[in-house]
Amino acid sequence: MASIMRMPEVLANATEAVIAKWLIKEGESFTIGQAMAEVETEKALVEVPAETAGILGKYLAQNGAFVQVGAPIAILLAAGEGQTEIDALMVEAGVVTVAAAPVTTPVVETSAPVAAPVAVATPASKNTDHGDRLFISPLSRRLAKENGLDAHSIQGTGPDGRIVRRDVEAAIAGGKTTVAKAVPVVIPAGSFTDIPHSGMRKAIARRLTESKTTVPHFYLSAPVLADDMLNFRAKYNEWAPKKVSVTDLILKTVAASFADVPQANVIWTDTALRQFSDVDISIAVATDNGLITPVVRGINHMSLAQLNISTGDLIDRARNGRLKQNEIEGGSFSVTNLGMYGTDEFSAILNPPQSAILAVGAAKQKPVVIDGEIKIRSVINFTVSVDHRAIDGAVAAQWLAAFVKRFENPFWLAI
Repeated sequence: MASIMRMPEVLANATEAVIAKWLIKEGESFTIGQAMAEVETEKALVEVPAETAGILGKYLAQNGAFVQVGAPIAILLAAGEGQTEIDALMVEAGVVTVAAAPVTTPVVETSAPVAAPVAVATPASKNTDHGDRLFISPLSRRLAKENGLDAHSIQGTGPDGRIVRRDVEAAIAGGKTTVAKAVPVVIPAGSFTDIPHSGMRKAIARRLTESKTTVPHFYLSAPVLADDMLNFRAKYNEWAPKKVSVTDLILKTVAASFADVPQANVIWTDTALRQFSDVDISIAVATDNGLITPVVRGINHMSLAQLNISTGDLIDRARNGRLKQNEIEGGSFSVTNLGMYGTDEFSAILNPPQSAILAVGAAKQKPVVIDGEIKIRSVINFTVSVDHRAIDGAVAAQWLAAFVKRFENPFWLAI
């Protein structure tokens, strides 16, 4: 029977999302599990699957519309139903069609404090009707910026002239790389620039504040001799068709260490301690809009080559905003590596509901004592942040010891 499709809570704690693109046209049938629409959230582009089979009768939210979680976005029909059922449902639910809303991200330069700009949702109109006001989706705006395109030069083909992803991709393919002319600005002493928070930045702030204030962190650190692992990587890459990274080796070692200390592969829930049999690990990826942590699943079942392919794909799509919902949820552990920036050592904040995160520093030549003699060796400082509710200090110490032993003796990777 006819029913209303509502905006799902595609990500934890999300309150609204944007209909980036409908994948099913009005009047088309669909099957259970088929992707109905692409929805843009604070962190990713998510496909919304159909929960039942049926026919998409009418859009209640157009491409580009901001929609609250739980709000109606479409009317779904069963075979044999039509306009009568659509009209009845719209009257019954008091539903009105939601058009695409304009998105503005102003940057304010001033020498005195100013009020933060407030975006007011108004019905979308054609770009040409409003001078400098530009109707463009967040994803399209980012793509234009990354490719050196002046968004004002792109012709929008979305609802009411809104610029959508296909318009930017067409402009890129057509070689339109007109960049907006820089306007000289005289900056007085003591001036500043207010850059409005992006949705992702707000989400990161909310999640990290929640983690730091509600989760009892404790930290364990260990300097690890890295020469043998780095030599293994160099030799492996001489023969491998695709070169593995240090992060790949760290992920593989983390997974193996959970086999040594399985009681550390857990998360805290309100009712139980949830222990995992497989190893799903999040990797921290820096993007232009902030930090995102896609999950590499089943690392304990992967070869090093398979792991390298999986991590490379996730990192690429994370930076391009093309991750799916299930790729940024779950996992019991995270790895964050700042070694490539020369950072010697740091402590990371837990990514709830995960119970631990491993912070990786740079490999640096340092003096160490070996068999009573001072030697120069490559050393990496590892620091694990742990949720004390789920993992006791002794268990965390056992896990870190297992990790150090395996990382310093990489021969197990050949077994």
